[in-house]
Amino acid sequence: MLRVTWVQPEDLLGHEIRQARQDGREPGAVAARWKAAGGADAPDRAGASPDRASRYLRQLAEDLLDELADLPSRLNEPTDLTAIKALCPQWPNARGGGRCGPSCGCGPVGADRAVPRAPDGALNSPRPQPVPPPTRTYHAAWLGRAVGCLLGKPVEKLPLHAIRELARATGNWPLNHYFTARGVPAALLSAHPWNRRSAPTSLAENIDGMPEDDDLNYPLLNLLLLQRHGRAFTPADVARLWLDELPAGRTFTAERVAYRNLLTGVEPPHTARHRNPFREWIGALIRADVHGWTNPGDPAAAAEQAHRDATLTHTANGVYAAMFTAATIATAATGTHDVHACLRSGRAVIPPESRLAQAVDRAIRLARTHEDFETVVDELHRTHSATHHWVHAVPNTALIAAALTHADGDFTGSVCRAVSGGWDTDSNGATAGSVAGLLAGTPDALPDRWTTPLKNRLATSVGGFDGTGFDTLAHLTHLEATRP
Repeated sequence: MLRVTWVQPEDLLGHEIRQARQDGREPGAVAARWKAAGGADAPDRAGASPDRASRYLRQLAEDLLDELADLPSRLNEPTDLTAIKALCPQWPNARGGGRCGPSCGCGPVGADRAVPRAPDGALNSPRPQPVPPPTRTYHAAWLGRAVGCLLGKPVEKLPLHAIRELARATGNWPLNHYFTARGVPAALLSAHPWNRRSAPTSLAENIDGMPEDDDLNYPLLNLLLLQRHGRAFTPADVARLWLDELPAGRTFTAERVAYRNLLTGVEPPHTARHRNPFREWIGALIRADVHGWTNPGDPAAAAEQAHRDATLTHTANGVYAAMFTAATIATAATGTHDVHACLRSGRAVIPPESRLAQAVDRAIRLARTHEDFETVVDELHRTHSATHHWVHAVPNTALIAAALTHADGDFTGSVCRAVSGGWDTDSNGATAGSVAGLLAGTPDALPDRWTTPLKNRLATSVGGFDGTGFDTLAHLTHLEATRP
């Protein structure tokens, strides 16, 4: 029996009930009706439950999804860009300035300052022409994203204790190399098997170039997006590009639901909300790198660009995570700021009272307080694991910020900390690697043990890119960064 993941109504409902509890709606009555009818909780880690629900339960799930969508929220976490800006008193200036509120754990801001804004929240000054870094810096960023993703692929979906046990079994803890199955006791592998799709291509003994992954597919798609539509693209342009170039089977969670919504005639931005309980998960964040790479020194423009991309599939904190990432990367792309200043720029584009801002602030404080990163990770898991799915944007963004802070932007330290913290390991490693790769500045600054196995070759189902080298991708990115 074919069970397509991330779209079955009977599975979506459990996720929507949890999402409602998080975003300030009260789903108790709906949850009780679902339980009374015999409905099950959403799968913990899989994308679909093993058995199809009855026709009655499926119809009930669809009705309850719509009922939950109509419930009001008590939280002030807007998705509209103007409303977001109005809540961000330190929206960054065009040179990467901006600062967080008094509760932020980022530390002093130094010379960064806010720029006067027009009443509608728009910056008064025109957007400056970007000054992109050299192509070799983009090369390091692409490699960093690939390395971090590849490191996290075999342990994706595994619980935190399993990741630690598998690494310790081969003397690779604290994490410092790609995972390997060589030397791992059979009983441990039986209890905690590698990610079945990734192990054949991402364990150290199996790596032969960079295998396909959605964490690399989306940057490729966003290169195509900018090539075809420029910086003024709309969410509808993103949608059309996906329908033309992105196989539906290569989408997951919020992206798969939005894709389905497009095919049934739902238009953006309603694609992000209609029966889409994954709209605050990590999908928009993993699409944000190109928006930061192509707006060096202009985190505000990067955040706005990421917002237009993200709103096809996400709302509120799911969108904020993409904006945070894009702004952080835009500042890192200048080559003139340390990782802490980059994170401050990212923090300045998300509402300070949002759940994401509070989680990032706490994660950075923990990373600054504790010398042992395992302690930091344990605290983050105690805070978030019981209430959030392992792909949710809030805990994963917090972990990325903690990893970059604790490693002080060092490449190996950043990707290894991000992956060793669990949750969405390949996505977290990819984003941390992108930031740290930019900060490293050149491919030669990345250790050979990470980059040599990639063989300057990327596999993908995005048309025209399969087998492309990271040096070529760096050149294409540089072209988009210099386009007016």
